[in-house]
Amino acid sequence: MNYAGIKKLDVANGPGLRVTLFVSGCTHHCKGCFNQETWDFNYGEPFRKETEEEIIKELKRPEVAGLTLLGGEPFERANQQGLLSFVKRVKAEFPQKPLWCYTGYDFEKDILGRMAREWEETREFLACLDILVDGEFIEEKKDLSLRFRGSSNQKIIRVPESLKNGRLALWEPED
Repeated sequence: MNYAGIKKLDVANGPGLRVTLFVSGCTHHCKGCFNQETWDFNYGEPFRKETEEEIIKELKRPEVAGLTLLGGEPFERANQQGLLSFVKRVKAEFPQKPLWCYTGYDFEKDILGRMAREWEETREFLACLDILVDGEFIEEKKDLSLRFRGSSNQKIIRVPESLKNGRLALWEPED
């Protein structure tokens, strides 16, 4: 798996100061995507042990609130496989720091309805996430007033509660 970049102090992709990892590879190709270069699975650099250690070092900083995964598309199967051991490590070492993930896939229809049924790594990957921002970016629904979303069709989902209760639990900014 390749990654396009790391932001060590990001305030745009989740609450507080966050470390963000932009993975490479996306098949959605949303019109108006802000990160089109990451559509290419070969873009950027290989995600190596040194990359993982760099992110872990940043997460140890007390002012860092958590980790956010973006893309590209973290839920492309190859990216799930490339990230799974890393996100398990992050959850084990930093259980108090929420792990956010952005995906163009729909949580109910695509991830639970197909991926989690077909791929073991999807179930394991989901178990590591605290928040999932789902849905393709739709340029016609772009709304700059939305917090942590690009378009009004996207949902901010509390993953553990949604999985436990079998129904969608949405995150609200005061959470």
